[in-house]
Amino acid sequence: MLKRSFGKTKYIPIPHDTQPFRPPKPGQAICPQCNSGITAEEMLENYKVCPMCRHHFPMYAPERLEWIVEPGSFQELNNDLSSYNPLGFPGYDDKLAEAREKTGLSEAIITGLGRVQGYQAVLGIMDSRFLMGSMGSVVGERICLAVEKAMELELPFISFAVAGGARMQEGMLSLMQMAKTSASLQRFHEKGLLYISVMTHPTMGGVPASFAGLGDIIIGEPGALIGFTGPRVIEQTLGQRLPENFQRAEFQLEHGMLDLVVDRADMRVVIGQILSLHLGGNHG
Repeated sequence: MLKRSFGKTKYIPIPHDTQPFRPPKPGQAICPQCNSGITAEEMLENYKVCPMCRHHFPMYAPERLEWIVEPGSFQELNNDLSSYNPLGFPGYDDKLAEAREKTGLSEAIITGLGRVQGYQAVLGIMDSRFLMGSMGSVVGERICLAVEKAMELELPFISFAVAGGARMQEGMLSLMQMAKTSASLQRFHEKGLLYISVMTHPTMGGVPASFAGLGDIIIGEPGALIGFTGPRVIEQTLGQRLPENFQRAEFQLEHGMLDLVVDRADMRVVIGQILSLHLGGNHG
């Protein structure tokens, strides 16, 4: 739930009952955090969250879209835009074809219009299965076009980010998307519209350093790794041990990078309450 306190939004987590360790049985998913066995039914009922320890499993873009948006309300945008190989990078065409076949997606992000908790919004939802959610030219373009659509319709923009960084096969064209998406969101903010950014595990590199880090409200999923450079590289560079849980969502919340860390089971309600606070009950 959300409470208003001295002009700031405070999230009070809803208690979730947890259970002791449960030995896995054949055919069950195994939680990487507590090693408990989880049935397919439990995964579905718990939004792919471990009922024993609340570990958040990856949620892919079509699953998250079905979970967050009201049934029958989603209208996809710019699905016809897809990447090519502008630099002639060896093997890139094959990797793109493989990612499209594996995921059924044309790119690492789905954008569109939909209703969330009764409120009309424009959404951008990334998928880690598509080249680790890396941000290439088309990902940046789809984000910018989604933001422009939100400006045109005067709607909130909601993004769910997951990323391994820039797409190296597109070189400087990929890095340019950081400036491009940031400039688009600057125009969006100047119009006084609401941007809710949700960072999931992992959100690294140029994505949190650009559009995902520019939300009016920035939310992290529990345990999500969020940062620019990975902790292993930082440790090797500095030659010293990093603090416990460095770059995890809870660490980033404590150090001011996030506004909230929200359990997936609460996320729809929390986003709906933020929309209600901003829009004053106007469902669009």
